[in-house]
Amino acid sequence: MAKVHEITVWARGVIMDKEGRDVINIFAKAAQMDGKHAQAFDNYEDLPDRVLVTVRKYVRLSDAEIEHKYVYTNDKPELVVVIEESIIKGIDILRGMEKGGTLIVNSKRPIDDLLKFIPNSNLLATIATVDADGITGVRTVDFSGSEGGVDVSGIGKGIAAPVCGAIAKVTGMIKKEHLAKVVSDVSGMERGYNEVVIKKLA
Repeated sequence: MAKVHEITVWARGVIMDKEGRDVINIFAKAAQMDGKHAQAFDNYEDLPDRVLVTVRKYVRLSDAEIEHKYVYTNDKPELVVVIEESIIKGIDILRGMEKGGTLIVNSKRPIDDLLKFIPNSNLLATIATVDADGITGVRTVDFSGSEGGVDVSGIGKGIAAPVCGAIAKVTGMIKKEHLAKVVSDVSGMERGYNEVVIKKLA
């Protein structure tokens, strides 16, 4: 049986919902261009859809067909992405992760400062930060793309572009050249790829 890679993205309801949704959709599209089977979806179990309440988005990818596609949570994420840095305080963002995982946070703060707030940080093999807000200066709030609507603002126009660039650099799960065919802000994606700060942990 082919390994299924699980990626969990944390965002905040309504005002950052699109950013989280863009990350999972960009990731899935880029992985599919590489011949992978990919699935991107919201958390239907506890999605509150309220302003600033934490929400989760998920991606799965595999070399073979994904068999458990109707399970609406990721039980064992190997990669966690945090769209808004304050989410790491007081929330077990690494829930289900096994030792050796990776965390990427949209933040300009030093990695060692962030580590002080992360429960179970001993599970991490790699932590990385990218200042996506500083790179793009754009947060996109667009309700047209919710619940299956057409996203009129374009995919990856805001902070999702540099975040996805950082994911490509840190994990190698998706290729930068595929991202360039998907994201609206290619230069932002390139900067995220080039400017991500990576720290390997013991």
